Amino acid sequence: SIPIPMCGIAFLRLLQPLEYYRQKYSTDLYGVEKMYVLMSKLKHRGQDGAGIASVKFDTKEGRGYLSRCRRTGGTAVEDIFGEINDGLQEALKEAGDTAPPRDSGAERTVWLKHNAEFTGEVFLGHLRYGTFGGQSIQQCHPHVRKSNYKTRTLIVAGNFNLTNVDDLFDLLVNIGQHPVEKSDTVTILEKISHFLDVEHDVLYNRYKEDGKTEKEILQLIAKELQLDRVLANAAQDWDGGYAMAAMTGSGDAFVLRDPHGIRPAWYYKDDEILCVCSERCAIQTAFHVPQDDIKEIPPGQALIIKKDGGHERVEDMLKVIRQPPKNGSSSCTFERIYFSKGADGDIYKERKELGKRLIDQILKVLGGADHLGNAVFSYIPNTAETAYIGLVEGMSAVLDELKTKQILAEIQANQGQISEERLQEIMKPQIRADKLANKDTKMRTFITTDEGNSRERMVSHVYDMTYGCVTKDDSLVVIDDSIVRGTTLRVSVLSNLLRLKPRRVVFISSAPLIKYTDCYGIDMAKLGELCAFKAAIQLLKEDPRYGQDFIDKIKQEALEQLRGPREKAVNVVKQIYENFTDEQIAAKVAEQVK
Repeated sequence: SIPIPMCGIAFLRLLQPLEYYRQKYSTDLYGVEKMYVLMSKLKHRGQDGAGIASVKFDTKEGRGYLSRCRRTGGTAVEDIFGEINDGLQEALKEAGDTAPPRDSGAERTVWLKHNAEFTGEVFLGHLRYGTFGGQSIQQCHPHVRKSNYKTRTLIVAGNFNLTNVDDLFDLLVNIGQHPVEKSDTVTILEKISHFLDVEHDVLYNRYKEDGKTEKEILQLIAKELQLDRVLANAAQDWDGGYAMAAMTGSGDAFVLRDPHGIRPAWYYKDDEILCVCSERCAIQTAFHVPQDDIKEIPPGQALIIKKDGGHERVEDMLKVIRQPPKNGSSSCTFERIYFSKGADGDIYKERKELGKRLIDQILKVLGGADHLGNAVFSYIPNTAETAYIGLVEGMSAVLDELKTKQILAEIQANQGQISEERLQEIMKPQIRADKLANKDTKMRTFITTDEGNSRERMVSHVYDMTYGCVTKDDSLVVIDDSIVRGTTLRVSVLSNLLRLKPRRVVFISSAPLIKYTDCYGIDMAKLGELCAFKAAIQLLKEDPRYGQDFIDKIKQEALEQLRGPREKAVNVVKQIYENFTDEQIAAKVAEQVK
């Protein structure tokens, strides 16, 4: 029942000669080692597969300049870097005594660059969480468009979901292309490649007329290729959320963010490296740098790094590709509530604050602060822990305020006196906070005889419960960070919590009601599966003012929107929610998941 996240990207450009990292860090594989850290710290963003690519600068003809490795499965990152290490050892083994020894310094570094894979200057990694399509290695990024010309070779990886793939597919067909499939990944790759070719041809023809030789022309193209112009043409019709990175075979690179800022992209630059990641804390961990030194790529802009560049100011590398909307950016809220790692300082504070903001609602349900002694607080799943900490801290402050009032009242009633015994009695109560649900392993629910009751029985045993903390007189208050479809809540969570035999269960969410599917940010579910939607529909059916006729009317209006121009479409589904408060919808959700 959790929302399905998309992907993670990690881009790294080394700004110094490879010998520099050998001398300073005593390693020939500085780039590979840092990419391993970055991708490991982004594994939560993609557990279906991963991939990495690297481009080498200034390789001789007949030598490879592009390395790529992709793997599927939950251990894809470990498998990839294990294979990279195996390849390195194999290269050294084949070379035998001709390979420079480990203590030969720069000589060994140069030899490895020309004789081993993944010893380049620029790297691009990707973590895939598949929401659409299959789970084969062909779906794993980075994707490569190969050419014998380095400047036409393109390697792309991204965290994106385009909503107008059909229109973009038709545009490719209309310019004479024959795309092999209709997907946003292929569409983006082919669209950028087309305008890369156009830019390439313009420069080629210009220098050909000037009488330059073929080799001189290719060198000039590599130097003067304007990726911002390529992207401005390629991305003008894209609709969706995207943060994508790419490299050309000649060593140029870019990271582009959508104009709404839906998908995240953070960068850090110093004299040694330029790094871009989907999450700030991955960069902090890999390079041990302060949070404030890591910045966001502004919405609608691309960070463009030329092969002979990277040492200029970041402000000079940022290029506006598409103008953000006048009403500001629309970054994915759920990214910060649920998906990104809570290790990021700002996200940690935000999630704690989300927990604290639930205090008044909880006290209202409990009957006031006087009833905190009969309340046990817990959380589920593990990602809700930060909001839970904020909630417990806030409740502790409420309890402290209650104690202060009791002490002052006692002093006032007893002529300025209070006994030590009475003071200890007032101070004794504490917020009862316990970890009651533990999900240690992933139970395989396919080991069932059918897809009905037996599967639900298996799901109900996913959590191990902590017994002995809750009594029959207690209200059990449990915080979650998202309630999407409500299936896990109904089938597994509530049934397990009720086994603890509390007086009642108060289940709360740090996320707002999820009323719509999200085609731009995180793919959550079909609209009809959202528990908030089902609750609102039921409320309409039960209300004599609306009923099924009102629901059918909205459905017809929605279908009419599909038949009309996309740019003029409006959200008619919001009418379903307009007649009820969030409290009414939440109450109906509670009825439906019992």
